[in-house]
Amino acid sequence: MTYTLEISDDLKERLDGHLEEDESHEEFIAELLSMYETEGTFLQEGYSE
Repeated sequence: MTYTLEISDDLKERLDGHLEEDESHEEFIAELLSMYETEGTFLQEGYSE
């Protein structure tokens, strides 16, 4: 089943800034979710608990 997710123009621009060459928004979001599911949290450079 396919779903459509509407995002703001500002969020789209932010996502565009992180996409690798020829990477789609869907691929990027899937990668983020995979990282979150594996690690339980998003990694941030320079962040430590």
